[in-house]
Amino acid sequence: MKKIFFGSASLCLAAFLAACGGDDIATETAPAENGEGVSGTLDFYTSQPDADAQALVDAFKEQNPEVDVSIFRSGTEEVVSKIQAENQGGNIQADVLLVADSVTFENFKAEELLLAYESPEAEAIDEAFVDPDGTYAGTKIMATGLIVNTNEVTDVPTSWSILTDEATSGQAVMPSPLYSGAAAYNLGVMTRQDGLGWEFYESLRANDITITQGNGAVLESVATGEKNYGMIVDYLAARAKSDGSPVELVYPEEGVPVITEPVGIMANTENEEAAKAFVDFILSEEGQQLASELGYTPIREGVEAPEGLKTLDEMTILDAEAVELLETRDEDKAQFGQIFGQ
Repeated sequence: MKKIFFGSASLCLAAFLAACGGDDIATETAPAENGEGVSGTLDFYTSQPDADAQALVDAFKEQNPEVDVSIFRSGTEEVVSKIQAENQGGNIQADVLLVADSVTFENFKAEELLLAYESPEAEAIDEAFVDPDGTYAGTKIMATGLIVNTNEVTDVPTSWSILTDEATSGQAVMPSPLYSGAAAYNLGVMTRQDGLGWEFYESLRANDITITQGNGAVLESVATGEKNYGMIVDYLAARAKSDGSPVELVYPEEGVPVITEPVGIMANTENEEAAKAFVDFILSEEGQQLASELGYTPIREGVEAPEGLKTLDEMTILDAEAVELLETRDEDKAQFGQIFGQ
């Protein structure tokens, strides 16, 4: 049985850091030796698309054939709920976690559920995307922009305002922040921007935007022509266009929110060495090249982005303080639910 952890899911990062000084979150341990000799089982919890998660695991197993990796995949919010339920039951099953955004990891960090491990591969990643305490590191750059059906739309928009224009009433779709971690992060960021704010989401509701479960459903809706516009993570739109779908990806001129799909190790893992080897692989040049091949903008310096995606320095970034987003996430989602009747 795995180590038992108990913690309040509502504990906020600021209070925790004030009480603990932010230095005793987990014990830092030495890295695995290039994964050499690792074996056993790993439970990998992720919000990545099924095929991408499987491709990552398959590539890791080519180097580490003695490790048996089980995948649990769902939307970030459902993955988080599963871990919280397991934690309350005293038996977290996940060994390695890879979900949408840093706010989710900050919450688990505050509850002392993450192992501090500074992967040597993280040295090639901008320190802005690596937790200074070593409990998580970003794995890719993913912006949320607009997707447009080019069979139905001749004038490709440049602004988020297309979604609130009366002329497009009922023609747009977006993922739910109650399911998608990226959408929950976007909600927190965009409602804190001048010119957007909660008024933007109220206008989306007034313009009869459709709320669907996740980004994959947004893609399907726009690519098939059911809807003309959508809010979506950039890699899905670029990948669909590359595959021949009649869609265009737009980075709105006001700016875009960006997530990094961090990875971290749960503190109660029973296979620490294999978990470290898995994290090392994800952040390694080979792992980042795989991310690029799958259509993501890599986070590691020196690995090129795939065709159709902007690099970080080409984007106008919409941002907000992670601590604030953590403290207000439940409140933000509740307000979203009130606006949209969710």
